[in-house]
Amino acid sequence: MKKYMYLLSVITASIFLTNCGSNDQKAVADTFPAIPVTVNQITANENSPFLSVSGKIQATNSTDLSTKMMGYVNKVHVNVGDKVTKGQLLVSINNADLQAKQGQVNAGITEATAAFNNAKKDYNRFQSLFADNSASQKELDDMTANFEMAKARLEAANQMKAEINAQFAYSNITAPFSGTVTSKTIETGDMANPGVPLISIETPGNFEVMAMVPETDISQIKKNSEVSVLVMSINQTLKGKVIEVSTSAKNTGGQYLVKIDLDKTEANILSGMFVSVQFPIEKQASTELVLIPNEAIITNGQLSGVYTVSQSNTAILRWLRLGRTYGDQVEVLSGLSSDEAYIISAEGKLFNGAKISIQ
Repeated sequence: MKKYMYLLSVITASIFLTNCGSNDQKAVADTFPAIPVTVNQITANENSPFLSVSGKIQATNSTDLSTKMMGYVNKVHVNVGDKVTKGQLLVSINNADLQAKQGQVNAGITEATAAFNNAKKDYNRFQSLFADNSASQKELDDMTANFEMAKARLEAANQMKAEINAQFAYSNITAPFSGTVTSKTIETGDMANPGVPLISIETPGNFEVMAMVPETDISQIKKNSEVSVLVMSINQTLKGKVIEVSTSAKNTGGQYLVKIDLDKTEANILSGMFVSVQFPIEKQASTELVLIPNEAIITNGQLSGVYTVSQSNTAILRWLRLGRTYGDQVEVLSGLSSDEAYIISAEGKLFNGAKISIQ
């Protein structure tokens, strides 16, 4: 009974303290002046009846260059934006250890060559002696074995030299094709590590689009079909053709990769530009597209949200599930409807429940 009365007292005290805390917090919140804010209405567009997905432009011929050896960079011979030709030296990596190994290998080849030549002479001489019945079969077999071992040692030394020469190629990074340097992640004196990209180059002029298609529509995408590609940054529509359709979404989060070859154009397009690809097929479901500008998005770790306006003119933080990006706007998949307003900017620090005045 005493234990029961004690628990009841603790619960009653907790409720009392909680109510007091809530009242105090509300009182403190009410003392804050209203924060002037600018409000936008949700931009809702009725989707086209045709399938439209987002994608990104990339050069048809592009590569990230790395090395298979670890070493300090002696010199980087190019900068971002430089035009390079096939075979041009881009990065030099210190290869002093390879030079030492090369000296050892060359000495080994000299020794193995001398031993091979000597064994060959003995082998030829004993063949003649054996033909004249001046040498036994056992002696000839011994000379033959000695000759074959000397030959094998010379071949091994030559293969080691080929391996060293291949490693020298990794210490001098050259351009595999003519193009333009698009990125450089290494500087003179830095440590180059195996597999880490050092230089990226691409051939300008030929571009393709990598688009992601949802599973509900991928079965309708056919190779060689003509598509329209809207480049959002320049607001220009280009023509393209589907050249690859992925049959697996194992590593792409339920989205299927579709590659589109862009027609030759004079438009000023660059790798990395976002596009919207429209396929000449009807979508399986018609939905309303809700868009908000990126500047209105509030992030907290992996969460994304936006401040909305309550009926009592307070700021309410609403967490969202976002979709594709369209230029400076992002698609809202859930969390907002087309008849709601959101705060685009504020003349003060917003927080959940803050008093606001709409400008």
